[in-house]
Amino acid sequence: MHILHLDSAITGETSISRQLTADIVSRLSAAHPEATVTYRDLNTGVPAIDTLWFQAVRVGTENPSAEHQDRVATSDALLAEVQAADTLVIGLPVYNFAIPAQLKNWLDQIARAGISFRYTAEGPEGLLKNKRAFVAYTAAGTPLGSDLDHASGYLRHMLGFLGITDVTFVAADGLAMDREAGMARAQEALDKIAA
Repeated sequence: MHILHLDSAITGETSISRQLTADIVSRLSAAHPEATVTYRDLNTGVPAIDTLWFQAVRVGTENPSAEHQDRVATSDALLAEVQAADTLVIGLPVYNFAIPAQLKNWLDQIARAGISFRYTAEGPEGLLKNKRAFVAYTAAGTPLGSDLDHASGYLRHMLGFLGITDVTFVAADGLAMDREAGMARAQEALDKIAA
C-alpha cells in the first residue's frame, strides 16, 4: 500500500484536520506495516492554474518557454503522486463554507483531460481508478452534509470525476458549538477505520 497524505489547513500545529489526517495515516500504517507514505503540505503553496498553465498543459506550445515547462513539471509532479498512491488521506478544513483555496488549486492541477479523466460517448470517465480516499473534514460551524456545507460534496464529486469513488469522511464538525461532541464523532469514525 502507498498512501498520499495531503494537508491543507492554514492553522499549523493547532489544526484538527492535520491531527486527524496523521491519525488516519497512523492507523492505516499499523494495519499495513508494509505501507509507504508520501506527504505533501498544500499550505506551502500549490500554484493556481493560469493562462500560462492552460497554454502549456491543455493546449501545448510548439516552443515552450521556461515558464511553460515549469507549469507542466509542477502539474505532472502533483499528478504523479496521485497516480502512485493506492490510498489518499486528505485534510479538509472548511473555510467560509467551502474547501481551502490551496486544495482547490491541487484539484485543478491534477484534473488533466486524457490523463486523470477522459470524455467518452457515454460521458466523462475518471482514470484514477482502484484508489480510496479518507477525508478529515473539520468545521467550526458547518455540519457535514448540511445545506451550509459546500465543501464535502464538491470534493466527493471531484474525486469521483477523477475515478476515486471509495471515499470515507471522518468529520469533526460543529467544533465552535460543542468541541467535545465534534471530536467524539471524529473518534467514532476513526475507530471504524481501525476495525
